[in-house]
Amino acid sequence: MLRHTYILKSLLLCLSLLFSSHSFATENNVTNDSVNVLVETNYGNFTVKLNQRKAPITVKNFLDYVESGFYSKTIFHRVISGFMIQGGGFTKSMDKLPTNAPIRNEAANGLHNNRGTIAMARTQDPHSASSQFFINVANNNFLDYSSKDMGYTAFGKVIEGMDVVDKIAAVKTTPRNMQKDIPVDPVVIEKITVIK
Repeated sequence: MLRHTYILKSLLLCLSLLFSSHSFATENNVTNDSVNVLVETNYGNFTVKLNQRKAPITVKNFLDYVESGFYSKTIFHRVISGFMIQGGGFTKSMDKLPTNAPIRNEAANGLHNNRGTIAMARTQDPHSASSQFFINVANNNFLDYSSKDMGYTAFGKVIEGMDVVDKIAAVKTTPRNMQKDIPVDPVVIEKITVIK
């Protein structure tokens, strides 16, 4: 009888520790499945939940840039109302920043380019994404993976501050330096940080 009581108490203690560690990770916005980042801009801030479970390579790549401070003082250099806002690769003077090696496309992960999602920008080469990302301001499912197209990797979603994203999407743009849709007044990413 004493042995059964000891085993039962040990089991309850293990379960208690398991749930408390899960609670700690959840309270600190870090789990095996997701991590939250705060994007601070001169137009306001927004929070993005990154999906590590569905897009592990992409999230690791993005967080490597975040943790190195790469995104500080970069801009949203391409803004198309009703479509998306793109940033993470240029300075205010439109100088393109050197990046790490490109990553493998993970667009077949089941996540869709719906309104509020963050996705990786790339060239026509499906495996060319590096630092640049975009936030969808509409349901852009034509950017999803399909049997005819590798698509663009969605890897998270704006969970707070979508009004700031919409405000950025509405700024006046102009062509400049052989590029279109550049905001007349720079939209600066002051910094991106992991929320603990």
